[in-house]
Amino acid sequence: MAAPTMTPEQRAAALEKARVVRAARSEITTKLSMGLTTPAEVLAKADDPVIGRMKVKSFITACPGFGKVKTERLMEELGIDANRRIQGLGVNQMKALKEALA
Repeated sequence: MAAPTMTPEQRAAALEKARVVRAARSEITTKLSMGLTTPAEVLAKADDPVIGRMKVKSFITACPGFGKVKTERLMEELGIDANRRIQGLGVNQMKALKEALA
């Protein structure tokens, strides 16, 4: 399926929107890694589109003490698919993730 045809103005607006979202996610992961915010605080805002569309894998990796291997192991234990986004987690998966990161 081909991408829809956009005017230059529409394309610029879409690029700007994507840049803003990436910057917001970067700020969240930076705060997590520095310990300025807790995973529970971020997961409490899962209904925010910026946070909700973040991949679970990148979220866990940003938490202190978690690298690639520990993240993959935790996701496997909790039954979370590698491509799952935060807003796509089930109630039980969300609860288990909060408990694991607490």
